[in-house]
Amino acid sequence: MSRTAQSVWDNCLSFIKDNITPQAYKTWFEPIKAVKLTDVALNIQVPSKFFYEWLEEHYVKLLKVALNKELGENAKLVYVIKMENTYGNNQPFTEKIPSANRTSLKSQEVSAPLKNKNPELKNPFVIPGIRNLQIESQLNPSYNFDNFLEGDSNRLARSAGMAVANKPGGTSFNPLLIFGGVGLGKTHLAHAIGVHIKDQYPEKTVLYISAEKFTQQYIESVKKNNRNDFIHFYQVIDVLIVDDIQLLSGKAGTQDVFFHIFNHLHQNGKQVILTSDKAPVDMQDIEQRLLSRFKWGLSAELQHPGFETRISIIKHKLYQDGVEMPEEIVEFLANNIKTNIRELEGAIISLIAHSSFNKKEITLDLAKKIVDNYVKHTKREVSIDYIQKIVSDYFQMDVDTLQSKTRKRHIVQARQLAMFFAKKLTKASLASIGSQIGQRDHATVLHACKTVDNLASTDKQFRKYVEDLNKKLTV
Repeated sequence: MSRTAQSVWDNCLSFIKDNITPQAYKTWFEPIKAVKLTDVALNIQVPSKFFYEWLEEHYVKLLKVALNKELGENAKLVYVIKMENTYGNNQPFTEKIPSANRTSLKSQEVSAPLKNKNPELKNPFVIPGIRNLQIESQLNPSYNFDNFLEGDSNRLARSAGMAVANKPGGTSFNPLLIFGGVGLGKTHLAHAIGVHIKDQYPEKTVLYISAEKFTQQYIESVKKNNRNDFIHFYQVIDVLIVDDIQLLSGKAGTQDVFFHIFNHLHQNGKQVILTSDKAPVDMQDIEQRLLSRFKWGLSAELQHPGFETRISIIKHKLYQDGVEMPEEIVEFLANNIKTNIRELEGAIISLIAHSSFNKKEITLDLAKKIVDNYVKHTKREVSIDYIQKIVSDYFQMDVDTLQSKTRKRHIVQARQLAMFFAKKLTKASLASIGSQIGQRDHATVLHACKTVDNLASTDKQFRKYVEDLNKKLTV
């Protein structure tokens, strides 16, 4: 029976599969196609030059052994590179390159090293000087679902995250966009999803990266003229987690390359998870075609934790650290640090540290000193409830009146000022602001903000309202 290129390659793959991890096999060998067999030379097609370089750097010895078993000691391997020109006229090009030693796979060493190789770029997570390192997930295992406590403020986002973690790419939550203010747990939840997926599906390639780091890598790839290799690296990821996606704002080139990567991953059933400090509708200088894709799946907001959730967070933190604390102190902390989980945990750590280092018992007086000192030096985000109370008091009305449907001019202006300062001083989405200030929609909030800007520049009395309230809310 005559041998074909495919049969020879299948035999090679059987040997290779037994000698590497399932993840490496799936990433670097499944995409290869056998195209031609002549005498002792096997031609294989790879998706890009980057792919070829990676195989030659990391798997040349394994390929040599596998092919020698099939075709003898004089076996040759020729790479056929066929790749779509993503930024040109979309015409494929083909290039044939012999294996690294140019004559055969007999030599144990690569005698003709490739020029312009840059492993740090092609796999942006390879540590310089260390070879044969697989793609690391960049996940923090301490950020998991066990210590991401559920409450009314995060139930939707946490439940959606768990669904995605159990079935990545297989739910309607793709992409999953988690948004909310600073310190509410966006990064924690994103990591928790990734950690759970790695536990449940160890063969999947999961990667966490900040939008800032992604942008830096893209700029580097443009400088070194290997943008297509950069794209291909991200296209082999099974679960891509991008933190602070709003930082792509105004970066047209990075948005364009992310658009191509996103499309490829989504079309191939891969999971995309994004975090942002604002909802898609509030993102500025992001291309509409990209925003529309962010809306394909689910956008889940993390809101400020309620009192019960803050109590649970404090008790969980104390339990983890093996510290006991009187109930009145727990409630004091929960009542005085309301808007930021990170800030709350920081205050607990400071309190425990002062107690331990100074050998002092944790008392309510000590807690008050720590909280006063901690909050004083921490930039705090005021709540929408607080803003409504200050604005209502200023105009001598109650909050219910401010939120009412009346169209009386002075009440409408008070409501618009509350919306204006909520947008200015909090990280809440326009939709969330509108919902909390009289059940309005995001368009009403946007109109209110524009009206305040216009009146403040044309009406002297109204400008005084803005200045007075700004002082009261930012002291």
